[in-house]
Amino acid sequence: MLIHKIDEEVSLRLFNVGDAEEFFNLIISSKPYLKEWLDYVEKVEDTVETIKSRLQSLVETGGYPKSVAIIYRGEIAGTIGFNEINKASKIGSIGYWLGESFQGKGIMTKAFKAFIDYGFRELGLNRIEVSIAVENKRSRALAERQGFIEEGRLRQAEWLYDHYVDHIIYAKLAEEWE
Repeated sequence: MLIHKIDEEVSLRLFNVGDAEEFFNLIISSKPYLKEWLDYVEKVEDTVETIKSRLQSLVETGGYPKSVAIIYRGEIAGTIGFNEINKASKIGSIGYWLGESFQGKGIMTKAFKAFIDYGFRELGLNRIEVSIAVENKRSRALAERQGFIEEGRLRQAEWLYDHYVDHIIYAKLAEEWE
C-alpha cells in the first residue's frame, strides 16, 4: 500500500519525511478543533520524528504500513493507522483524525472503510478495535456506521492535558466484514 486510490478525490499513501511541514501545518491549523480529543506535537521536528517512526514500523510488519496519510485532492487531510498490532492474536487497534477543514466531505468514511478492509484482507487480522472518547460523537458514529459493536467503557482511559476521559471500545471481527 504505497498509494491506495479510493476514488478520484481520496487516497491513502505512506508518509515520507518531505511531508513533515505540510502535516505539521495541518496539525497546528486543526489544533483548536481537535484539541478536545488529541495530544499534539509542538514543533515540526517532532513531526519529522513521528514520520520516521511510522516508516520504521514497516520493518516490524514485513513491509506493510501501520499508518498512512489520508490525501484529499492532493493535500494531506489527516491520518489513519494501527496504533498497535498483536500478531499472535491477530488484533489491530486503529486510530484516526481528520483536519477541521476536511470534515463533512465523507473523506474519513472512505478512508476508514478502506483501512479496515486493508487490516482484514492484507494484514490478516481477525479483530479490529477502536477506542473512542465517550463524548466524541462523530468518531463514535463513524465506527457504528461501519458495523463496529460497542463492547464496553474504559474508565479514565486517557489523560488529555488536565483531565481524564472515558473511552468506549468498539470492535469488528473479520467474519463480520463484507
